Amino acid sequence: MVQPAPDALADDTAVPERRVTPVERVRERMRTRPRIGRLWRWLGPALVVLLAGVLRLWNLAHPHALVFDETYYAKDAWTLLHLGYEGSWPADPDAAFLAGDVFSFLPEGSFVVHPPLGKWLIALGLGAFGADSAWGWRIALALAGTATVLVVILIGRRLTGSTLWGCVAGFLLAIDGLGIVLGRVALLDGLLALLVALAFLFLLIDRDRMQTRIAWTAGARGAGGMPVSMGPVMWARPWLVAAGATLGAAAAVKWSGVYVLAAAGIYVVVSDALARRHAGIDGWASDAAVRQGPVSFLLLVPVAAATYLASWSGWLLTGGGWDRSSAENPLVALWNYHEAIYRFHVGLTVEHSYASPAWQWPLLLRPTSMFWEKVEQGTDGCDMSGGCVQAISSVPNPLIWYAGMAAIVFLAIRLAWPGGGRVRDWRAGFVLTGVAATYVPWLLYPERTIFQFYTVVMMPFVVLALMLALQRIAGRPDAAPERRAGGQGVVAVVLAVAVLLTVFWYPVWTATEVPYDFWRLHNWMISWI
Repeated sequence: MVQPAPDALADDTAVPERRVTPVERVRERMRTRPRIGRLWRWLGPALVVLLAGVLRLWNLAHPHALVFDETYYAKDAWTLLHLGYEGSWPADPDAAFLAGDVFSFLPEGSFVVHPPLGKWLIALGLGAFGADSAWGWRIALALAGTATVLVVILIGRRLTGSTLWGCVAGFLLAIDGLGIVLGRVALLDGLLALLVALAFLFLLIDRDRMQTRIAWTAGARGAGGMPVSMGPVMWARPWLVAAGATLGAAAAVKWSGVYVLAAAGIYVVVSDALARRHAGIDGWASDAAVRQGPVSFLLLVPVAAATYLASWSGWLLTGGGWDRSSAENPLVALWNYHEAIYRFHVGLTVEHSYASPAWQWPLLLRPTSMFWEKVEQGTDGCDMSGGCVQAISSVPNPLIWYAGMAAIVFLAIRLAWPGGGRVRDWRAGFVLTGVAATYVPWLLYPERTIFQFYTVVMMPFVVLALMLALQRIAGRPDAAPERRAGGQGVVAVVLAVAVLLTVFWYPVWTATEVPYDFWRLHNWMISWI
């Protein structure tokens, strides 16, 4: 085995084979490129994030209505801000709330079925801007949606070693309708998407550093030509701890974050094992599972559990929350509450006109109509027989969605059968882990009342899969000029068509007043109505 160079310890992105990693390549380019190249490293992501912010913040307070489940989360966030727990409201409070009567809530606790962290984040916007306009209860989601684009850029750049391709991934998410809608409506899923994406960024950084440590230790131990039977047991993994805290926060927004935590734990053990195998460690599988596995568990899971428990501080430290008095010990009372929440979720089979089982999601058979209103007397453009409508639909950008589904299938095939003796692409494994963690668990509940917009948590990995596929289409830097020109032309066409579709769909993602016939043009399937 070739012993790593001494300066490898300073580079946290080296891999066991001592091949140049994507992050090393981009760092080297930044050192050797002129100032304009270094400027692009920051200017490119800044421009994409600015675009994402504009698309999510423009006219954010419209419509002045409690859109879809905002009727729960906006009012719950408001009572959390004032009571420390979710309070009850009188019968039919929405009209009064929208008219400015926001203090008619009752001191009794309300039974809510999601943990409080997401509503606390919404409450920050209400505390800053008040409840007089929808801006107050939506600003947290707009900022979270914009931040998710930045996180995707950073992940894409680490995966490819290219700021350009990182920006392509972020750009696709910035202009996608699902990301835009869930960044403009105060539902919990946009917050969950940010936390899950951020946790995977931390896992990616941890992977780079872990592989460097394993490669260096194995190289040092095997310098004399002796076989290496054991790798290092690594306790100093701050990025793994950060991932655990972030996934605990994700679970504190919605319980589906627990599935992602489980998938992250499996990914960490598998990536540890493969790193030890590549470093030439005998018994690499047991070394990763038996020696390093328990340590990784302690670094990941307890901090996640502590973060989750901390999110309930308001309920624990006050006496008015729902079922707070069910036991003298507040932790026992909290356990009783969780049993009630679990029973609710397991038995949730209420009919809903826009419910969509998970098997339909890849085909985009039933997007969620979150808001629809006919305007009989509108602008001059509405003085026609059909009048005008305002709509908010969770339809993604169709090209980005369907191309992303095809890219996921492509990556899965390439990962299973690399062909030609090629090494499996670890980047595909990373992205597919994110897809599986955010989609597969929902297939286990075919009878549950669930919705297509849940896939906003999956969207960062959809665009990352599409980015990897487009990079392959564009061709390698050393490919023939004709091959590069043709591939880059295809990529340019895909991006251009995606932009045109966003321009076409943006009005019905943002409740912009449009003629009825124009709205009908967007119903490409009868099930989209």
